[in-house]
Amino acid sequence: MNIAIVGATGNVGRKIIEVLENKNFPISELYLIASSKSSGQKINFKGKEHTVIDLQKFEFSKVKIAFFAAGSVVAEKWAHKAAEKTIVIDNSKFFRKDPDIPLIVPEVNSKELDHVKNKNIIANANCSVIPLVVALKPLHDLYTVKRIVVSTYQSVSGAGKAPMDELLSQTQDYFNNKNLQSEYFTKQIAFNVIPHIDSFMADGSTKEEWKMVVETKKILDPNINLTATCVRVPVFVGHSESVNIEFNNQFDLEKIKNCLKSAPGCKVVDEHKDGGYITPAEIDGDFITYISRIRED
Repeated sequence: MNIAIVGATGNVGRKIIEVLENKNFPISELYLIASSKSSGQKINFKGKEHTVIDLQKFEFSKVKIAFFAAGSVVAEKWAHKAAEKTIVIDNSKFFRKDPDIPLIVPEVNSKELDHVKNKNIIANANCSVIPLVVALKPLHDLYTVKRIVVSTYQSVSGAGKAPMDELLSQTQDYFNNKNLQSEYFTKQIAFNVIPHIDSFMADGSTKEEWKMVVETKKILDPNINLTATCVRVPVFVGHSESVNIEFNNQFDLEKIKNCLKSAPGCKVVDEHKDGGYITPAEIDGDFITYISRIRED
């Protein structure tokens, strides 16, 4: 099939290209789309050089699927236009709340893809919601989740390329005894943690924390109660989470471990010894949600 990637020159667009290549996804023709300032750039895919096309000049009827990886502003302006000609999979937050647009995590609620015909758009979930619901789905089926308390440890990659560069430059400046300049974060990110992702809301939570609540409910179950604290940590790639789960039913810890070991998209690494767990440094480029430190409250 023919595929388009809108925002192909950005961090997320390039990662989608990498994933499609690594997964050997069956593509007849790949169209790489970006703004006019990036058009003409060359990007390699499977040994072939592709020229980036100006978004305003592209005809979406040429493709079966268009991945949008250019943020909410572009999604708002262009996704519906593209969806008149093809199926859009949008990576931004813009369509996630729309009740007529399925919010999909394939291992969890792929049956909701039946509703894509409503508007020809599929929304992709928040970067911290995805691993959370992948791990929760089999447990919810087994014991019914009542309430979740989650704290995230989110890498700077979630904020984009420039924030990743800021962590690198601040780390270098730290060792060179220079003043650390913060442009993309509200505080110094090198050798620090920041309990603030996205903008603040009236109740004191942040939009990132709010997204975790509403998206988990939409994907998994509206009856689940959830409270989240989202924290940015000085890690380049790989989000981590501490999740405390309360069930409606009595549970067996061994059944939980066995359930997670066989769950789609999950891998349990949980040995009670030094290093018997997974860390972000070990998972760059992997597609699995790793689960460690399983224990009873």
